[in-house]
Amino acid sequence: MVIETISAVTLATHDMPRAVRFYLSLGFAIVHGGESASFTSFRAGGGFLNLIAASDEKQWSWWGRIIFHVSDVDALYERALAAGHRPSTAPCDAEWGERYFHLTDPDGHELSFAKLLAEMR
Repeated sequence: MVIETISAVTLATHDMPRAVRFYLSLGFAIVHGGESASFTSFRAGGGFLNLIAASDEKQWSWWGRIIFHVSDVDALYERALAAGHRPSTAPCDAEWGERYFHLTDPDGHELSFAKLLAEMR
């Protein structure tokens, strides 16, 4: 048996409307739920990014980072800026062969948007 792929990642949010608007502003498409739902699912390539509403008593601290491969890192960075978001890094080329930038969502979840440099040539 071999693990083949990640089907979905689910992130908790204290404010579903705000979180949904954030991900929509980056170009994610809703396949289930929405601002008034307790569970929302976005298409992420062949998988899904899910949001689940959490009560205010539920707290979390740094847990890691989700990396999304995208077709154009610089265009998504510009889209994020135009939507009023503040990425923690500008797009740059990494020694491991990706161009990427980091952005934190309104609930503190760290995201990275990347493209393999070999695909850009």
